[in-house]
Amino acid sequence: MEVLVLTAIIGVIALVFAGYKANFVAKQEQGNDRMKEIASYIEDGAMAFLTREYKALAIFVVVLAIVLAIGLSSIATAVCFIAGAICSVCAGYIGMRVATKANVRTTNAAMEHGLGKALDVAFSAGIVMGMCVVGLGIAGISIAYKITGDPTIVTGFSLGASSIALFARVGGGIYTKAADVGADLVGKVEAGIPEDDPRNPAVIADNVGDNVGDVAGMGADLFESYVGALLSVITLGVVAYGEDGIKYGLLIAGLGIISSIIAAFFVKGDKNPQKALNNGEYVSAAVTVIAAGFLASKIFGQFKPFIPVITGIVVGLIISKFTEYYTSEEYSPVKRIASESETGASTNIISGLSVGMMSTVGPIVVIAIGIMIAFIGAGGNQEAIHGLYGISLAAVGMLSTAGMTIAVDAYGPVADNAGGIAEMCELPENVREITDSLDAVGNTTAAIGKGFAIGSAALTALALFVSFIEATGLTGIDVSKPEVIAGAFIGGMLPFAFSALTMSAVGNAASAMIDEVRRQFKEIPGIMEGKAKPEYAKCVDISTGAALKEMIVPGMIAVIVPILIGLLLGSEALGGLQAGSLITGVLMAIFMSNAGGAWDNAKKYIENGVHGGKGSEAHKAAVTGDTVGDPFKDTSGPSLNILIKLITVVSLVFAPLFVAYGGILL
Repeated sequence: MEVLVLTAIIGVIALVFAGYKANFVAKQEQGNDRMKEIASYIEDGAMAFLTREYKALAIFVVVLAIVLAIGLSSIATAVCFIAGAICSVCAGYIGMRVATKANVRTTNAAMEHGLGKALDVAFSAGIVMGMCVVGLGIAGISIAYKITGDPTIVTGFSLGASSIALFARVGGGIYTKAADVGADLVGKVEAGIPEDDPRNPAVIADNVGDNVGDVAGMGADLFESYVGALLSVITLGVVAYGEDGIKYGLLIAGLGIISSIIAAFFVKGDKNPQKALNNGEYVSAAVTVIAAGFLASKIFGQFKPFIPVITGIVVGLIISKFTEYYTSEEYSPVKRIASESETGASTNIISGLSVGMMSTVGPIVVIAIGIMIAFIGAGGNQEAIHGLYGISLAAVGMLSTAGMTIAVDAYGPVADNAGGIAEMCELPENVREITDSLDAVGNTTAAIGKGFAIGSAALTALALFVSFIEATGLTGIDVSKPEVIAGAFIGGMLPFAFSALTMSAVGNAASAMIDEVRRQFKEIPGIMEGKAKPEYAKCVDISTGAALKEMIVPGMIAVIVPILIGLLLGSEALGGLQAGSLITGVLMAIFMSNAGGAWDNAKKYIENGVHGGKGSEAHKAAVTGDTVGDPFKDTSGPSLNILIKLITVVSLVFAPLFVAYGGILL
């Protein structure tokens, strides 16, 4: 099918554009020797972590590939699985490599040329991550399907992407929050020193964490969503419309990449970085919508398949706005948390929990409406398979501009690191003002990116769930059957158990970090006066070791539990498990991500001078709330996106096994 060749070529174009932008970043000046030294600490720490993580994951990939080859009697599926894992690794590695080079160059651009140039450098690093994700995703799955011609084999590619994504998100999240909590509680609260102060031993680990969690981890997350959406549109498209169904879904994704490349040239501005980034997102969405309508008319002779695509794009934008409302300091929820901080940490935490819980209402209602519009709009009330295909198109529509969305999100950690370098190198105040303005926008884009990731996870998981039902030949799932109810309860419990494990992992790692920072403050003479250099490497090593150790158990849950339920209770019970995990997983992900984002920005709002400002009792309470919210928004919450998708992908990949041998206990 020539469309597979075309989409693979578009993937290559995305990678070429990523190379062009990476070269632009590399050519920028790094600044003085002190700036280069600090940047080298961050880059070395980030790459050391990623290298150790990938070595550990290589063992997991080999073992699971053997299980796939033997258990499914399919070497081709195992090869696709390895290819998906390698593509995910490459996207994360390249994206983070460029991000760790861009941070100091952004700082220097702010110092030498001002806001516009600094924005250009930081965003260029972000677009490298975005283009690597979508380029490797669409090229990989197009080539895999072109070679095999079998959607059931291509599921292995998606499983490879999902497996790496979960460990990358969990490992990166544990790393970054252990460092962040240690740096904040001992540095800000106990020692009373500013954020990113070079006297803080955990400050380098904290900056490294921004990269491994919010660049590599986030990129792997959306790479997995992107691949999963493409897989679902292949598996359902071929049933609904034959080759035309596959052609339309893949071309939407391909044109979304082209629109993101075009939109990247619209991100310019030396006054309002938020407006510049918004311009990029709006242009990419507009171009994609126009192209999707034209293609629907050309391929199908009707606009029904176009309705789910535009529905997915609109749902993504609305969820992002809800996320912005609940997490931005410009709106009442964050201001309310800041106000409650005046009466102590307990009221701050109560208020933050309330905001997080309430923030689930809007996105869930929008997702539910979006699902119904996508199903009915695609013709599901006349032909069910057309409606189910419509749901997969909604997921593709939402993710069609993922290249731009990821770029805007990955820009944030680069800007954050740039501010940290400016602080540690004691650069002029105006430089820090520029990097702070970029970082403030980055906080908002990161929160919006998390909302987008959750929405795309919900639609992608639902589309893969539908693909599972098709693959197993189920006509429906009867909730009156005890095994289905049992599966649903177990599935509903999994996000809670997973969150408990990841939160506990952050707590354990943070405790070790706090002890180390306190030790250095106590045992290294002159550290507080700036006369002695902290032992940054020890803090980096603590975060690295803890993250790699603690990510194993949560990661294995998503792989082992679906296989056990499918074999012991059968395919229908496994369908119940997927439904249960999808519902509670999406709710928990929204709640945790938004509560954490709101706590974070309530702290920043107080630091801007309200309610007593820095050092006040309200500020201390807000810092405590922020440290509770840190693992919420950067570890457990984002990781739940991948958990629910990985459960559905594992179920889909092993579906033939469950059909043949499932229900041993029944």
